[in-house]
This record gives sequence, structure tokens and C-alpha cells, in this order.
Amino acid sequence: MKLILDHNAMTDGFFEDTRLLGIMAPMKDYTFCWHLNDLMGVDFRINNEIEIQLKRKDRNYFFTVFEYQQPHTALTHYLYNNQFDGEYLLPEFRHLDFLWLFKGDAIEDDEMSHIISNIRGIRGVQLVVELTNEQIRNKEHLVF
Repeated sequence: MKLILDHNAMTDGFFEDTRLLGIMAPMKDYTFCWHLNDLMGVDFRINNEIEIQLKRKDRNYFFTVFEYQQPHTALTHYLYNNQFDGEYLLPEFRHLDFLWLFKGDAIEDDEMSHIISNIRGIRGVQLVVELTNEQIRNKEHLVF
């Protein structure tokens, strides 16, 4: 008997109760996190245990993931770097530098609008857009 891993079911389960922002901000990931931490009162920290590794063209590419667990809630924030050494975590969004995944507790639309507005206020941010699951072709790249 051969067991087959159902990637679609795994990916769908991972993306339950999530929202995702795409951010164009051509700066270093640690600089962008510092701005977010300072402006929004969050505490993003790099989490090397959930770093995303992809193999393409016989090379390994490592995409950093920053994490912040919001106190007294089930909401966890993940900030992915979408680029590493000329490759992209989500190639369909080459223009985006970062992906901010909200996972756990639901986020209301007005709260999301407030977050987007705050991010747009950071010097160097050129674009902030909410992405839907239907727009993402390589969702499995975000699963850790």
C-alpha cells in the first residue's frame, strides 16, 4: 500500500482563519520589521525554525520568516521575505517584497484597513494590498 500526502488538504487547512497582505517595500527585512515594531507596537522576531527552504535549479533558497504572537489572543503574525538571491517565494508576486500572514483569530475589515493604513505610512512602502487565496498559485510555499 502506498500512502500519498494530500498537499491540497494540508494547504487548505493551513490557510483556514488567515488573511494575507502583500507589501512592496524595497528595504532589508530587518529594517522593515523594525519600522513595523516601532510604529505598530508589535514585536516581530526572526524564527529560524520556520525558515522556508525551496530548491530550484539545483540550488537551495532560504526565505526568512519573522513571527509575532499577539498577547492574550490566538492570533499569530508571520512576515515572509518574498525574495532571496533572485528567486521568489511566490513567483506570481515578483513585485512584492514581503508577505504578512495573519493566522488564528479573525481580523475584522476595519482593523485590517487600519493596519494597511499604518503600513502605508512607513517611509519606503510603495504598495500594500490584501491577497485572496484564489490569487495565490503557490500557497504551499507559505506552509511550514
